[in-house]
Amino acid sequence: MRYPLRTLAAATLVGAAAFYAGAASGDDGWITLLDSTNKGEWTEVGKANWEFKDGAMVADKLDGKELSYLVTKNSYKDFQIRAEFWVDEEANSGVFIRCDRSDKIDAKICYEVNIFDKRPDPSYGTGAIVNVAKVDPMPKAAGKWNVYEITAKGPHLTIVLNGQKTAEVDDSTHLSGPFGLQYGSGVVKFRKVQIKPL
Repeated sequence: MRYPLRTLAAATLVGAAAFYAGAASGDDGWITLLDSTNKGEWTEVGKANWEFKDGAMVADKLDGKELSYLVTKNSYKDFQIRAEFWVDEEANSGVFIRCDRSDKIDAKICYEVNIFDKRPDPSYGTGAIVNVAKVDPMPKAAGKWNVYEITAKGPHLTIVLNGQKTAEVDDSTHLSGPFGLQYGSGVVKFRKVQIKPL
């Protein structure tokens, strides 16, 4: 009677190990950089009043004239990003990808996936890649939680906002680098940011 119990215990342990191994790899390669329980590791370029509040990284004020960015410590070449964000109507924000530098961030040395409902030229507003791929019509992001899905594979860039493709382009100006989350104005919140290297 002792051996069947040992066999059952061993089978239970093997089954539990397989379950937990499956749970750990169940995200299919997604790396969580920020979520509701962890603000993650970022380098700040420029200064804003970023704080981890109610499960999100939140900013609503610049400290000086320079815009603020939370920049990844690692560089990425081909990837998918999923970013959950909330902004108010006055917000100017974005996700800057494949930046040529990590100590200076702007649309000249990165691709800027814009979050800017009130941009004077709406063709490069929310859903667009500034100066690279226009959006028409421009979706509105203010006042609700949104999900950006950004894919960069070689020169091919695809932007999807809340399940709708807003921009797609082939451009080889920037092929790898860190990415950053921008605070420019208004209220900006990021509650989950994940990346999946391709």
